[in-house]
Amino acid sequence: MPGTATAGGWGSDGKSNGAKTETSGGQSGTDIHSMVRFTGSAQDSGGGRKGNVTPVSDWTPPACWYEPRTAADFQKYVEDMYTETVNYPGQHSYAKTAVGQFRDMYKDGKYKNYNLKEADEGTWWVAVQDPDRWMEPAAQRCNEMPFWVVNGDTPNVPNAVTPRVLAELAYSRLRLPETEVTLAPKNVTKVNLPTWAWLDKAKFKPADVTAQINVGGLHIQATTIAKPVALRLEAGTDDAETYPASGECLINDDGSIGEPWARGKSERTPPCGLKYLRSSGEGTFQLRATVTWEISWTGTGSPGPTRLPDGTFGTTQDVTVQEIQSVNR
Repeated sequence: MPGTATAGGWGSDGKSNGAKTETSGGQSGTDIHSMVRFTGSAQDSGGGRKGNVTPVSDWTPPACWYEPRTAADFQKYVEDMYTETVNYPGQHSYAKTAVGQFRDMYKDGKYKNYNLKEADEGTWWVAVQDPDRWMEPAAQRCNEMPFWVVNGDTPNVPNAVTPRVLAELAYSRLRLPETEVTLAPKNVTKVNLPTWAWLDKAKFKPADVTAQINVGGLHIQATTIAKPVALRLEAGTDDAETYPASGECLINDDGSIGEPWARGKSERTPPCGLKYLRSSGEGTFQLRATVTWEISWTGTGSPGPTRLPDGTFGTTQDVTVQEIQSVNR
């Protein structure tokens, strides 16, 4: 039987490159791609590495879902698939039989001529997989054969596309900047010397992605927004202390995290930072900085922002820790 359709991703290179981006679905050969279109803003215009947000819970965005097709589009998909399969050199007979049975169901069997006479009354709904997750077991759960839905009715299947499902799909396409904190002392610090850490508010602005679909009588959209709320520091060794002790630095009222070091603060305890208790020797410690993002969405029929699970994205950076040398005379 025909496989599940695949969904268009963020872009051909998986990056937003600091500009507005847009992807949309359609048909290429005998494959139907998702008709969900994504637009979003990048974190900054200066480039830099970015990555996908990771939910803090066991929840994950849908790996597959159902979305509508017009009767004409569905007819073309089935007929093109049938023609290509039966005419492909060396094609196995069981594949030809299977695709023939599939075609007969919608052309001359349970349905008549792809319901073209009822084209204004409803749409075909088909299963779609996220192309980046098609190997996951969750992507195989949308195994219903294409089915007809009258306009205005709600499909009785899990993950039928709705504003919330669109918001969850947009969640998986959020691209967040790598978390490289500013340190003082920078990159090279001393044993038992408090090291200040902070993030400039200009580098960590809210990110957003909008997902929408407009097929037949269904025109819905949702925007998913991620806002940075906290920074977690992990020193890369057990022989270290963090400030605060939990390692969790909350966001300030002005959108920054932590506090820049300046002359005159040497005797103060940094509001966000760490202190190494031993040298890194000939190597370095891998300081991991992870930002927690609060994620919510608004969309068609939504009265206001609705929370989705928080997400995190973090990166590591090298820190050299040296012993303080002293000379006794």
